[in-house]
Amino acid sequence: METKNDALFSSMPIGKAIFSLAVPTIISQLITVVYNMADTFFIGRLNDPSQVAAATIAMPVFMFLTALANLFGIGGASVISRSLGVGNTKRAKQCAAFCIWTAAGVALLYGMVAFLVRTPLYHLLGAGPDTWQHLERYLFWTVTIGAIPTVMNGTLAHLIRAEGYSRQASFGVAFGGILNIILDPLFIFTFHLEIRGAAMATMLSNLIAFFYYGVLLYHIRKRTIITPSIKEYSWKNSIPWEVFTVGLPSAIMMFMSTLSNGVLNNIVASNSTEAIAGMGIAKKVDLLAFAIAQGMTQGTLPLIAYNYSSGNHKRMTSAIRRMFFVSVGMAILGTIFLYAEAQWITNLFIADEKTIAFGSRYMQILSLVCPSAAFNFGIITIFQAVGKKIQPMLLSFIRKGTMDVPLMLLINAKYGVENILWATPIADLIALCIALGMFIPFIRSIKRNGAEKKEMQV
Repeated sequence: METKNDALFSSMPIGKAIFSLAVPTIISQLITVVYNMADTFFIGRLNDPSQVAAATIAMPVFMFLTALANLFGIGGASVISRSLGVGNTKRAKQCAAFCIWTAAGVALLYGMVAFLVRTPLYHLLGAGPDTWQHLERYLFWTVTIGAIPTVMNGTLAHLIRAEGYSRQASFGVAFGGILNIILDPLFIFTFHLEIRGAAMATMLSNLIAFFYYGVLLYHIRKRTIITPSIKEYSWKNSIPWEVFTVGLPSAIMMFMSTLSNGVLNNIVASNSTEAIAGMGIAKKVDLLAFAIAQGMTQGTLPLIAYNYSSGNHKRMTSAIRRMFFVSVGMAILGTIFLYAEAQWITNLFIADEKTIAFGSRYMQILSLVCPSAAFNFGIITIFQAVGKKIQPMLLSFIRKGTMDVPLMLLINAKYGVENILWATPIADLIALCIALGMFIPFIRSIKRNGAEKKEMQV
């Protein structure tokens, strides 16, 4: 049984196939980054560094929802695409149902736990008297109430994209992002809810986007294998093992990033509220440069997975080359722009001079990470697409929360908090060297096996 989009993966010209899959994903990633920036931008218009700082401190807890979405979404997408590549639609359906229901249950549990342990959690994050109440208001709406729609949006977008419905999946992400941008000023300024209003806008936009995905799945129910049917839910056929082991690296990457940000927040918060507010602005803007690389890799993952499992390795390596060319090229352009315009960009968010000084300095340092991060994202995604377990897991551990944490402590002690973020480009460059050491032998073995098959056929 062939799916509606089988030709897209197997026979469509590679440039057109990547364009169809990746461009909508890139656009949705850009909009997602813009709406994440919108929270910081509109909160910054209040000209209150403590509220900007609270949103920054909250970021690791909120971003862990993305880790959960990636665990089930990317893990499930790889299993689904590889199952479709060998014509096993039954397993693809079971995988989709497993990911949908398990993701929802885990998201509910996470939201409840985050609320119950909020007091020690806020201390761990580095919240102080100036930020505590703002942080509590923000996380209540975005995590306690908003965990399920946020996790399900990311999970469903990955699963739907795995079958080739990239445009529809990306529309849902973009729709939620645009809605959040519209609701932010309404709730923050018109209703005078300040940071609570930004959190409520985020929760509502994710909830409405979640409803969109439900309507979409109902509309295409007769021609899709992505199903929430509880009858298809299964722990058989190694589905949980495959989903968790393939998706876990992405979840670990977000978890380690959360750990890294938690340590960073504690160090910077001990310096000043303005320093952590500036860091929050820099980190949000810097995500813009990563968006294209992430969109390109996530969009190309189903194509790589499908052709790997079907044995068309020539088409797979061609997709990999195109992916790197676009993602790394755009990352270099992002570095140049953010480094040159750091002060002007920071000034758009807040008028506080001390916050601007910290923010522009941090933005210039973080901008240098973009090219190496694009390579690292791509290599990890390729290993996930082909079902590798150890390589992406190890690389995810290395990138964040391991090397960068001791570097932060060392740099802060010796060179001061204004230079602390140099730990990020140094750690990412080391991670890239290790990633290339794993990737080059793998891609050579793929080419060598392809050449041997050709000789046997002759």
